[in-house]
Amino acid sequence: MVAIIKTGHSIRRTFHYNENKVKEGVATLLMAQNYPMETGKMSEVQRLNMLLKTAERNPNISRNSVHISLNFAPGEQLNGEQLKTIANEYMEAIGFGGQPYLVYQHNDAGHPHIHIATTLVNAQGKGIRMQNIGRTVSEKARKDIEQRYGLVKAEDHKKEVFQLKPLNIEKIQYGKTDTRRAIANILSHVLNTYKYTSLTELNAVLNGYNIHADPGSETSRTRQHKGLFYRLLDGNGQPVGVPIKASLFHNRPTRTFLEKRFLVNHAARKPFAEKVKMAIDLALKTKGLTSLQVLDNRLKKSGIRPIARINATGRLYGITYVDHMNKCVFNGSALGKQYSANAIQEQLEMAPKPATGTVVQKLQEPFSTTPSTPTNADMPDVLELLMQAEHLNESVPHPLRSKRKKKKKKNINPNQ
Repeated sequence: MVAIIKTGHSIRRTFHYNENKVKEGVATLLMAQNYPMETGKMSEVQRLNMLLKTAERNPNISRNSVHISLNFAPGEQLNGEQLKTIANEYMEAIGFGGQPYLVYQHNDAGHPHIHIATTLVNAQGKGIRMQNIGRTVSEKARKDIEQRYGLVKAEDHKKEVFQLKPLNIEKIQYGKTDTRRAIANILSHVLNTYKYTSLTELNAVLNGYNIHADPGSETSRTRQHKGLFYRLLDGNGQPVGVPIKASLFHNRPTRTFLEKRFLVNHAARKPFAEKVKMAIDLALKTKGLTSLQVLDNRLKKSGIRPIARINATGRLYGITYVDHMNKCVFNGSALGKQYSANAIQEQLEMAPKPATGTVVQKLQEPFSTTPSTPTNADMPDVLELLMQAEHLNESVPHPLRSKRKKKKKKNINPNQ
């Protein structure tokens, strides 16, 4: 069993995330614990108001939402009563036994799991201590429950059992799923976990999920006003459907938001640059490198995918390296001249047209990608996708902080 605890600023967002899953038929409300009425006799509004009223007992605590998921191994057969018992025992063990909380069973993944929505403000208006709760109490609670119920241990099976497999997730397909919600789910993962420093680098990741961040053409009003749209791509990398403004998503992934991320990510990805360069060096020096497909196959073993941009004549003019293991993205030129498109072009005996299956982005204005098919290395961990922080409070790295100049105190001579 794997337990994940996330806190946020919006109880409503946590609540409606789970309630919408129920309405979509992919989740079930198992119970409302420590509520004054039976679960089946309360309305949706009453369930929400109980959490809101509890949180209002201390308005000074702004980050008052708690969202927990308990994830079990595929094949573990747990009925509703067992899940409710496990939820109650876990909440009691981590200090939330007296809190009002809602337990939902989700059926939208390849493994059984439940979500728990609650607040960290207790009946006395005090906040429950959350610092290091995962290490201090949650881990012990998880291990005790695993032993008591004979569950699969997370330490032994995390990589094999809880790794998201390609068959467990579909690329977004226009017309088959709610466009905005589907895009939002992918953005929630990619924007907050990958370290990218430009739209080109960001799209190298997003295009793998048939999503494109579009700033508009050079002369468009969208580009002039620093606007941004997100839209779906078909299997050929061409736009389909109606573009959606960045400002319409709940986390508002606008150009302003991304530019702040660019600044933070520029420093955050530096420690991983050498690892990427070493992997590329090894792939280039090994004999038999004759195409981008061969380079892709070699780098794939290290969790790195080269995303190439090729013009109509078959000329490689851009390349971006996506390190899916460390969640870092680098344009070739950012790593050094020897990793740029021109340098790679010189080393590869490329045919005029790339081989079938090559990881390629064909840039044809205004859209430019033929997304690659994600592999296990490309896919985010299922646990990361299940629970995303509602607000990203990532501090600016120390080197990027502005330094305040200290005012020198003047020595005053009392005799003067």
